[in-house]
Amino acid sequence: MQTNATYTSLVAVGDSFTEGMSDLQPDGSYRGWADLLAARMAARTPGFRYANLAVRGKLIGQIVAEQVDVAAAMRPDVITLVGGLNDTLRPKCDMGRVRGLLEEAVEKLAPSCEQLVLMRSPGRRGPVLERFRPRMEALFACVDELAARHGAIVVDLYGAPSLADPRLWDVDRLHLTAEGHRRVAEGVWQALGYEPEDADWRTPMPPAPPLRWLARRTADVRFARQHLLPWIGRRLTGRSSGDGRPAKRPELLPYEVPGLGEVRVPTPEK
Repeated sequence: MQTNATYTSLVAVGDSFTEGMSDLQPDGSYRGWADLLAARMAARTPGFRYANLAVRGKLIGQIVAEQVDVAAAMRPDVITLVGGLNDTLRPKCDMGRVRGLLEEAVEKLAPSCEQLVLMRSPGRRGPVLERFRPRMEALFACVDELAARHGAIVVDLYGAPSLADPRLWDVDRLHLTAEGHRRVAEGVWQALGYEPEDADWRTPMPPAPPLRWLARRTADVRFARQHLLPWIGRRLTGRSSGDGRPAKRPELLPYEVPGLGEVRVPTPEK
């Protein structure tokens, strides 16, 4: 990792977390931490290029088959890879296979970029994910091992107290809010060697008054009806929310912030 970093290109690989759900924009699209990070990097570097190959719902096998070779061929300065968590949430998950596919991805991506970034994905507090937590932690142990072996950076979002707060998670309890994505972008920004803009991104928010029993039950019922039952239905029928959906930004092109055009930094006069 360098300090006062300057990178000229970024390719993001992964699933819904990297696609940006649930950081919803007025036009119905998703922004997310990777777009936020790219905008900040572009503001520092004229001609900065960015691609985001992530698609919601993808398992690690699909990420390897559909995204990894494409990202490696682009040969950017930075590649971010976050995958495997969707696998751990499936009723039947072969963690040996997940580890093997993640290793394959890292072995292809690490030599094709200046800096590979891996992450220990964030996990909110609450009972829903508790049954899957041992698998998640096994996945993160694999991430740490591969990073040490291949010189990748690991951003520990799982260990960030702020990102465990349910208030930073959308009503589906699987995806971060806009504030959650902002904090992730800051964490990756700092891990890449840029000067902090928010030194307290890991710091928990002030405590909130506890919800009344009726409010908690109402939220649980809405979550089950709107999100949990459809999610179970897709698992039972073998469908995915990302079926047939293209990558949000499939080509490595100069980054344009929506509504502002390409981000450029003025060149100092000589």
